[in-house]
Amino acid sequence: MALPEQFRGRLRLPVVSAPMFLVSGPELVINACRAGIVGTFPALNARTSEDFETWLLEIKQALAEAPDAAPFGVNLIVHKSNPRLQEDLQLCVKHEVPLVITSLGAVADVVDAVHSYGGIVFHDVINVRHGQKAAAAGVDGLIAVCAGAGGHAGTTSPFALVRELRSFFDKTLLLAGSLSTGADVLAARAIGADLAYLGTRFINTTESLADQAYKEMIVESGSRDIVYTEKVSGVNANFLAKSLQAAGMDPATMEAKDMDFEKKTKDEAKAWKNIWSAGHGVGAIGDVLPVAELVERMRDEYQSARRELIDNGDLA
Repeated sequence: MALPEQFRGRLRLPVVSAPMFLVSGPELVINACRAGIVGTFPALNARTSEDFETWLLEIKQALAEAPDAAPFGVNLIVHKSNPRLQEDLQLCVKHEVPLVITSLGAVADVVDAVHSYGGIVFHDVINVRHGQKAAAAGVDGLIAVCAGAGGHAGTTSPFALVRELRSFFDKTLLLAGSLSTGADVLAARAIGADLAYLGTRFINTTESLADQAYKEMIVESGSRDIVYTEKVSGVNANFLAKSLQAAGMDPATMEAKDMDFEKKTKDEAKAWKNIWSAGHGVGAIGDVLPVAELVERMRDEYQSARRELIDNGDLA
């Protein structure tokens, strides 16, 4: 496995709980790390940079009391419309955030700032061109956001994108897209990913910030209930169709939105509170569990799937 040194010996399962807008907060991050997976959250989930620093201090203090916990990470939107980027980046440097996940832009200056204190940078990509740009910027990991992923997602098959990225990138490679079980994590490893990147499955945990109705809708939904559209946030993403319908929205007639993360941190967060994102993996989610219990179940599923392949393999 091409894992960063900071991760070695600290993971019970090769999983990152992905940063989710309005869903991932300190409680989810802390409990994910204590359970032995990487917990992350978007900096923009904290309403201000001052709140962001408060969250960092809370997470660091809690994890200092659990020395065997996995590292945590922060997602930064590297886009010109994000007015908080530089302030939030400096707070990451100040508090030496172990992992920074960059989205919507791979910038060498951001990578250099994180590397200055020994941190690492993963960057999410939906195609090879973006992966090549991120590799050139010096990132330590690429997140292949494939077809069926919740939130901002691509349309490429994981079999294709993982293999093409691996052809020129020998550092940490992560796979996102419709992963919900421990067997799915094993499959991600089997096709060449070092880590599985799961978002939707962690919406349905007791520690997530998601509304109970959101969690119930995920339980009730299947892959057929996911709509892929750019008309909500300005970037193509997967959403629960029922949440769009409940808000009186029809993607077929909506006008496309512009990306504006200054607005997202203010009015848009309130306006889109009941428009919910999810990936195709919802069909495998039938409950809401504490993070520790979910990770333990997934670990059992991972090991069981691995044993089954070995014991029942058709090949010599």
